[in-house]
Amino acid sequence: MSLMPTVREPVIQVLVVDNTRIHAQLLADALRRDASVEVVAAVSHSQDVIDAARSRKIDVAVIGCNLDEKPLHGIETLRQLKTLRSEMRAVVLLDSSKREVVIEAFRAGARGLFTRHESLETLSKCVRRVYEGQIWANTEQVGFAIEALAGSPTIRAVGAHGMELLSRRELEVVRCLAEGLSNREIAKRLGLSQHTIKNYLFRVFDKLGVSSRLELLSLTLTQPNLQVQPAAANTTSDQEDGFEAMQEAAERGSPSAQAKLAWMYWQGKDVPADPVAAFKWYLISERSSEEIKDEINVAKRKLADKMTADQVMEAQRQAAEKLRNTKIEVGTNTAALSVGRRSS
Repeated sequence: MSLMPTVREPVIQVLVVDNTRIHAQLLADALRRDASVEVVAAVSHSQDVIDAARSRKIDVAVIGCNLDEKPLHGIETLRQLKTLRSEMRAVVLLDSSKREVVIEAFRAGARGLFTRHESLETLSKCVRRVYEGQIWANTEQVGFAIEALAGSPTIRAVGAHGMELLSRRELEVVRCLAEGLSNREIAKRLGLSQHTIKNYLFRVFDKLGVSSRLELLSLTLTQPNLQVQPAAANTTSDQEDGFEAMQEAAERGSPSAQAKLAWMYWQGKDVPADPVAAFKWYLISERSSEEIKDEINVAKRKLADKMTADQVMEAQRQAAEKLRNTKIEVGTNTAALSVGRRSS
């Protein structure tokens, strides 16, 4: 008989909110089948939501986007919830994945988007992932968020002082992320748990107005004090230093530097715009990092839509050659991206 103590998973305190009491109860019953979930309340009116938030501990709120028979009132209620329980995480139930609804849900603080065509059995998995600090969204929904960010490049929620909003420890985490370290590697370097690192990252996301690691990586491009520095800098301008530093870090295998280098080539930042080079580096970074793979894939597909079939194929060839030299091969799934693109 094993004498090792059994480690029990923490019970997740969940608030369920939907447009009718019947729907809220059905969702609650589905979640109660998971022993790691405790439904603290199942309500159908916005005032009941606020009352529950004031009186009960809530880890995750599962809330319908429509409430009180008003379209998108659930998202507005979520904003009020976040002011009362800033540490609470939220899953928004979507009737459809319309672009404007997805973006508003993310802006309101949602960390999970659950469409009603998904099975109820999957809902508890969604809740657990969001509770653990992950994002639950499909590729299309993440794509909408990235497009919204790209469409408003001058808007920053970081205030006039930018990264000065972050604490010393949060800056350390961001710098490690900019070096291309995984959560596990950051935790090891800083002597913290991976769970703590995830919590730091989400606090950074909230302070800087971003919703993903890839957005945060793009934001660091505008913060010189967070740039990945080359081993030996001998450049003639800040622009050259920024690009050459990123190039050197990318060549060393840093996945975040590879993704940022792809973005620099795509946007023409500090280097002439080159979609083939951008796509090549997205392919390489996709193989290097599991933590931002989905986000890279969305950016890659959006870029491919603006390229000719010949350009995509040339980027795939260059990436394959580059990865062969580092004993890594491009997966066959990338070849499908050339199908349906504009011909040259």
